Amino acid sequence: MAIKLHGTILSPPVLRVVTCLKEKELNYEFVNVNLQAGEHKQPHFLALNPFGEVPTFEDGDLKLFESRAITQYIAHTYVDKGTQLILPDHKKMAIMSVWMEVEAQKFHPAASKLSYEIVIKPLLGMKTDDAVLAQYEEQLGKVLDVYEVRLKESKYLGGDCFTLVDLHHIPIINYLMGTKVKALFDARPKVSAWIADILARPAWAKVQELLKQKLGTFK
Repeated sequence: MAIKLHGTILSPPVLRVVTCLKEKELNYEFVNVNLQAGEHKQPHFLALNPFGEVPTFEDGDLKLFESRAITQYIAHTYVDKGTQLILPDHKKMAIMSVWMEVEAQKFHPAASKLSYEIVIKPLLGMKTDDAVLAQYEEQLGKVLDVYEVRLKESKYLGGDCFTLVDLHHIPIINYLMGTKVKALFDARPKVSAWIADILARPAWAKVQELLKQKLGTFK
């Protein structure tokens, strides 16, 4: 049975899974979920994700939600396909797991809040809250200071090769690079070089092409 990914293509968590699938060179079916129409709150969708959020994922009779859990499943199950996104050594994998938690617990809360304030709100005709923006810029800056030190020790956050850790950052960073928050990344040389590296990956270029196609389809 084919892999199915349910979501909306503009969602960073959905794009996180799409990027993983592209890195692993896996075929899949994308099932668009119309959030504006409330499709994610309908019984058929809640059967896939009881929280009514995207993405949801199917691989045969397996049903998953939460993007990072999905990418870990893909990386472990299809380890022989495409890019190796996990590390075989247990100690290296443990270090990688630490930085995956850092992304989820430290980086993402600040970055997603900034994205909402500076990207999403204007699109919805809402005014950016400058006080909130300043608060989360400071918070993200502190996280990036830690990243700068880490990236002096290894080429990527999880180790010496590209892994799920780096992949998980890509969608939200891509959004922020088109905003004034880019200055936070540019001010840190190692972070800036790392971002240039991960955003230049062929798999991400394929995701961007898909974005263009899907956005044209959904107009």
